[in-house]
Amino acid sequence: MPRTVAPARRHTARSRRLRITAAFAVLVAVGGYLTVQYVTGGTSSDQCTVRSADGSSGEGRTYRMTFEQAANAATISAVGTTRGMPERAVTIALATALQESGLRNIQHGDRDSLGLFQQRPSQGWGTEKQILDPVYSAGKFYQHLAEVPGYSRLPLTVAAQRVQRSGFPQAYAKHEPDAALLAAALTGRTPAALNCEPPRSTAVSGGTSKVRAALVRSFGKDVLPAGTGADAGAAGATAAGADAGAAGATAAGALSVPVESVRRTGEDDAPQRGWELAHWAVAQSETLGIDEVAYAGRVWSPDSGWRTERERSHTAEVRIGLVR
Repeated sequence: MPRTVAPARRHTARSRRLRITAAFAVLVAVGGYLTVQYVTGGTSSDQCTVRSADGSSGEGRTYRMTFEQAANAATISAVGTTRGMPERAVTIALATALQESGLRNIQHGDRDSLGLFQQRPSQGWGTEKQILDPVYSAGKFYQHLAEVPGYSRLPLTVAAQRVQRSGFPQAYAKHEPDAALLAAALTGRTPAALNCEPPRSTAVSGGTSKVRAALVRSFGKDVLPAGTGADAGAAGATAAGADAGAAGATAAGALSVPVESVRRTGEDDAPQRGWELAHWAVAQSETLGIDEVAYAGRVWSPDSGWRTERERSHTAEVRIGLVR
């Protein structure tokens, strides 16, 4: 005779299955949420905000990200413009990094993929150490992008796919609006668009030698003129060769970076070069201990963001003040 299961036991088994199913659904939902937050950059620790040109009154597009993401995005942009790549190329690179790593320099991925662009050592992109260097990995991306005929006229997802050879080629398209917003700010086309609020309790002490090294790595050796070798903070002097009154440099713990030293192609775009430098400094503020950035009559500080300061309307240089 067939075995009969008591109603109580059937009810218990059914309840157990329902509980397991419900628990699994919750885990999937949480996992999906965390995945979205990871890829898009939206977390409770977001401390940097980029706004579109019309966003000063609270309107327009906004993108929020962590300091790590902001610093990586600024590096990607600086490497691109230093190579003479247009804003469209920077947008393509940022959209690719948003999809591949969420703008995080991760040390894992599919098979042997690594870094911001999930490049693979086994496919000739470089060594693991090289790929985990944001300056190197961004440079390799632009190198391959420049070899794509007419990349600037191609749909973003097509241009990115020609470089990446991804198994999900359509995935890059959804990041284009955010990447374009970031590129407009980080290339300097949108003034005072990036604001970060570093937690001062964890900020490192600044040193001009550290800032100089980071500038040279991102923008090339010509970004600083000869004679800026001394650490102004340690020496208690103005940034080398700068007149504090005329150039707007502070006395100690400051560095003045000439706008003309940022190499770009095309017409005279000194204001845009200056804002590119200024936004780079804001994005790197937590890592490098930067406490103030001044350019074109605007001054950024972690407590108040960008504010107008009419006495400092210089456009020939960007002044970077450091935590002391």
